[in-house]
Amino acid sequence: MAKNSKSGSRSIKLVLFEAALVAYASYFTALSLQWLGLYSGANTKGTLVNVILFTLSVLVINLSVGLYEQSLREPFRGIIRRLFVSSIISYFVVAVISSILFDDKSAHYLHAPLSVMLIIITLVIFRYFVHHTESFSARPNLIVLGAGVRAAVIERRMRREVDRANFNLLSFVPVNGDQIDKGIKAESIATIDVDKELAQYIEDNNVSEIVVAADQRRGTLPVNALFNARLKGVQVTDLLDFMERETGQIAVDLMYPSWVIYSSGFQTQKIFRKVADYWLNIFLALFVLFFAWPFMLITALIIYIDDGFRTGASVLYKQERVGQHGEPFNILKFRSMRPDAEKDGAKWASKNDNRVTSIGAFIRKYRIDELPQLLNVIKGEMSFIGPRPERPEFVSQLVDEVPYYAERHNVKPGLAGWAQLNYPYGASVKDSLEKLKFDLYYVKHQSLLLDVLILIRTVEVVLFGKGR
Repeated sequence: MAKNSKSGSRSIKLVLFEAALVAYASYFTALSLQWLGLYSGANTKGTLVNVILFTLSVLVINLSVGLYEQSLREPFRGIIRRLFVSSIISYFVVAVISSILFDDKSAHYLHAPLSVMLIIITLVIFRYFVHHTESFSARPNLIVLGAGVRAAVIERRMRREVDRANFNLLSFVPVNGDQIDKGIKAESIATIDVDKELAQYIEDNNVSEIVVAADQRRGTLPVNALFNARLKGVQVTDLLDFMERETGQIAVDLMYPSWVIYSSGFQTQKIFRKVADYWLNIFLALFVLFFAWPFMLITALIIYIDDGFRTGASVLYKQERVGQHGEPFNILKFRSMRPDAEKDGAKWASKNDNRVTSIGAFIRKYRIDELPQLLNVIKGEMSFIGPRPERPEFVSQLVDEVPYYAERHNVKPGLAGWAQLNYPYGASVKDSLEKLKFDLYYVKHQSLLLDVLILIRTVEVVLFGKGR
């Protein structure tokens, strides 16, 4: 069976089991309250409504925060954090929907909070079982055709066990033309004659997928063996597609023009999608602004008291950035650095930058410094989701040094992005290359569903102070 179908089967089983567990936890809470004499018969419909709402909302939000993604790369602690955030958000979703649409069928006021507590405990125990057993993770066997420079990318970037959670990597198989001296160092290598023995090796080891990562393809690949394996249901995957699928990024340094030309994705937005995105972003910006303005006012006052009164510097910071199609615009932020931070010219920011003020470190950690960019969204210069905009001084350098860097400007820059969720804070040419791998993944796969997933996961990042 091919790997995709197995991964899909695993996700379906997780969804079904967790749906049953959430429904039962919510129902058991109602029964417990009834045994304690706190429920009346009139609340039976309210219980049913809340059970259904909790089940649907927890599953949808679990999906949005990536708990059913086959490429999820989280230790158990990270999974617990996601379950906690998902359940808490579900509590508010159920509370709002119940009060608006089902006010006449409301359950006991203790039902929702107690349900959430029991749901969290139940799902954490279940996920612990899943995480530490093979019951839901019968991983398919995989081999890599190649053991040189390109194949070594897997060894370097997927070293941890959690990086290989979706497959069992049996071995790397060298082919002619591989730069072995610069290739695999510490992995299992199958020394076989690929032209004569590969087919038997695949059959003997129950191989479900072959990742093609040879340094030289022309005249070196065992085409007949690969052809026959594919006819027997073995999945054959290009290295770039494999890395994209398993890591959520595009290996920019391995890209070649024909892969871009023939790959799916990189869709041009239709006029309806552009208009819908524009108005949706404005609505979201106004909605967030309605709730955020008190925090923005307090932040402005604190910055002014901290050093604005003494130095006369503005609490807001305006800086030129590069937007969609390379067009410049001025981004707005709450000032988090000293007024003289760039007296010697533009500099890369760093994680523990000594130019950051004491209040600046706090508002950066929780993304409060970026709230004024809601005005950039309303003006149409930015979106809620997209690659973070960079300064022109750095863009000109990065375009020269980082391949395909300019392609990230095919979409509007955003308040939050795929790279910010997946790559730790960093500011250098090397960091920009790593972030670009995630930015191009977003450009290739941009959709409303991906935007929603990023938006919800960004909420998790902000709640836990994981600012990047």
